[in-house]
Amino acid sequence: MALISVIIPVYNGEKTIYQTIESVLKQTFVDLEILVIDDGSTDSTVEIVKSILDSRLHIYSYPNAGISANRNRGLAKATGEYLSFIDADDLWVSDKLEAQLNALLKHPQAALAYSWTDYIDMNGNFLKSGRRITETGNVYSKLLMYNFLENGSNPLIRSEAFNTVGGFDESLPVAEDWDMWLRISAYYEFVLVPEVKIFYRVQANSLSTNLVQMEIDSLQVIERAFTHPKAKSLQHLKKNSLALLYKYLTFKAIENHDEKQHSLKAAQFFWNCIRYNPSVLRQRRIMLIAILKIVFPQLYYGINQLLHGKR
Repeated sequence: MALISVIIPVYNGEKTIYQTIESVLKQTFVDLEILVIDDGSTDSTVEIVKSILDSRLHIYSYPNAGISANRNRGLAKATGEYLSFIDADDLWVSDKLEAQLNALLKHPQAALAYSWTDYIDMNGNFLKSGRRITETGNVYSKLLMYNFLENGSNPLIRSEAFNTVGGFDESLPVAEDWDMWLRISAYYEFVLVPEVKIFYRVQANSLSTNLVQMEIDSLQVIERAFTHPKAKSLQHLKKNSLALLYKYLTFKAIENHDEKQHSLKAAQFFWNCIRYNPSVLRQRRIMLIAILKIVFPQLYYGINQLLHGKR
């Protein structure tokens, strides 16, 4: 029985699964099991995984059911005292698990250790830095505002936490990780390893680009979280939570400057952001960037390229 179980859900991940598994196998902490949960892949994913010879690596194939179902399938197979998830296109720094485990051992009251994330493209090139949040302890009120863990490949979690809160909500195609972190934070403290340990790969066809579904699921997560007894004295934060969601969706919608329908959706999201938090109108820099991106997306993109020395 390994101390840490690493769960890797994958669907048609032939382009990246080898690198992802390699980043787990190269962890400085070695007492682990790696559970690859194949979600009915139709490409060469299964063959690639089976070609990797390591006794810690196991693969289980199921009919296609989505990422939450696959994480839950992994939870059912896991034997470790600690659990971590990594998506099949993300990467870890070699001491990610060791650093987070040490943090949990030093803070027995905490059930989840998280780190910082940077973003990479399909070729592994750096795109941008993630948030550098430093929240520890009781983080429920902060998580109500936004998912500062940023992705499902981030934390290391005591398995006992899942006995308390249950598995991932399979009705949520998007935002299922934010929902889980909120549910855990309602009962347990969090601890931070203040270093970049996760490289999140940005793909054009990823679930995170499905903005309509993201809005629907995130609204459901927010409504559920604010009805929890833990949020009884935090109702004044709800409008700000909704405003931050729509601010995020606004800029997510205009990341792709080539798609006019995204500019329209961005305008709708931005209006909702202002509706829930009119003080955004006083934030001149945000207003200028948002309006320029929404109304003149090609112009903004050209200016941005010039400022960064690109042609």
